[in-house]
Amino acid sequence: MSVDPPSQSLAQAVLQGERRALARAITLIESTRADHRAQAAEVLAALAGAGQAAIRIGLSGTPGVGKSTFIEAFGLHLIAQGLRVAVLAVDPSSTRSGGSILGDKTRMELLSRAPEAFIRPSPSQTALGGVARRTRESIALCAAAGFDVVLVETVGVGQSETIVAEMTDIFALLLAPAGGDELQGVKRGIMEVADLILINKADGDLEAQARRTVADYAAALRLLRKRAHDPEGFPRAMPVSALTGAGLKEAWQAMQSLFAARQSQGSIARRRKEQALEGFRRAAGDGLLAQLKSDPAIARAWAEAEARVSGDTASPDAALSALLDALAKRLGAG
Repeated sequence: MSVDPPSQSLAQAVLQGERRALARAITLIESTRADHRAQAAEVLAALAGAGQAAIRIGLSGTPGVGKSTFIEAFGLHLIAQGLRVAVLAVDPSSTRSGGSILGDKTRMELLSRAPEAFIRPSPSQTALGGVARRTRESIALCAAAGFDVVLVETVGVGQSETIVAEMTDIFALLLAPAGGDELQGVKRGIMEVADLILINKADGDLEAQARRTVADYAAALRLLRKRAHDPEGFPRAMPVSALTGAGLKEAWQAMQSLFAARQSQGSIARRRKEQALEGFRRAAGDGLLAQLKSDPAIARAWAEAEARVSGDTASPDAALSALLDALAKRLGAG
């Protein structure tokens, strides 16, 4: 793909770590305008292969566990180690207006003021998995901009939040000190993809309970199948405190150890190739769907199918079959 001068200039500014250029590039990839999407594709093409050394960490957690507080404390700890940190914080979108709270910068006031940090809140819109529609591309842009660590905070915790694990090198699950009922409530699917389970609020009166919770999750993790080629001791559960900073150093050391082990035996490279392929498939599905619905005849057939389903005159399967027949006829006529 040839890259025009404006796109090339923006790509170069991103490579030089200019925060305003990075913000503009992310705005382009999040836009639904055709001209913006075309320019975004050119920028991404110009940046292909950059930022491979960045560690990409996904973080999910139960509501009220203190994800933003943890990320701020963890981010400041990484900066103190001489690292640059990007945070992609995905906020829930309204199903009516499409708007989102976008409050992460106010919840991470200290981190947002640090020149070594970049925080970008994005609305989840209709994307599943607790991530924004273009989170994958945003990660690539932050890595190309020279950030050493890219943290991706998801909307919440559940089965669909496992999608963020497909976009990152390491996936951490943040939980609060809890009893057996809460342990049962955490979905097995997300437990199976978690590399680290971090029990937050391990301080004050909750410290003893947090350590018991760590033991409970450690026992639960032993029942799950260990992922091939990962070093001994992973996945693991660890106590942390965003309030006092306890456990942050150990959590970062564990992440570095796991990343280094995966990198040395080639699984990081393989994982990123698989992630790129998965990204293409999702983008292809979205693109093909948008292209089909732009055809007036298909759009009418689509609307008719939806009306039949909502009106209880056809089952979803029957309506889909009729829609596919209309599509086949349209393609045949073309």
